[in-house]
Amino acid sequence: MTCHSTLDWRGAGFDHARTRFPLTGAHRAIACADCHGGGVYRGLAADCASCHRADYDRTTAPPHAATGFPTTCASCHGTATWDGARFDHDSANFPIYSGKHAGRWQACADCHTTSADYRQFTCFTCHPHSDRAKTDGNHQGRSGYSYDSRACYTCHPRGNT
Repeated sequence: MTCHSTLDWRGAGFDHARTRFPLTGAHRAIACADCHGGGVYRGLAADCASCHRADYDRTTAPPHAATGFPTTCASCHGTATWDGARFDHDSANFPIYSGKHAGRWQACADCHTTSADYRQFTCFTCHPHSDRAKTDGNHQGRSGYSYDSRACYTCHPRGNT
């Protein structure tokens, strides 16, 4: 090694903070060789999945791989721990932390009734439309109307009537 030993950062003439992958959180505590095995110090992938794919694949709450979550872990997780992640549903999909739906749900399963695939959802848990004839009548003449949740979302993507 020309910068420092593999046991200690002292004496290093290299500053990882000036790279495209500054060491933060748990990354500061791992050995150099965990990422730079074989003496490769340049051109390594800096995306989370290149090192954490197994973590992503085995996650079950919710099941990231099965539901098609992106492998851009940093959009929900920090570098200190996997715990405490918060998915920003309002920005990514549908407003549930703001607007009409804020505080009206208890768990993901209220809308995502198929836990193996969070891309599937229903509006009918809270909006049962027990009188389907009335709902159909309110949409008479609407192009593409269909009595299903995906169609509701197509016309009401922000939850507005």
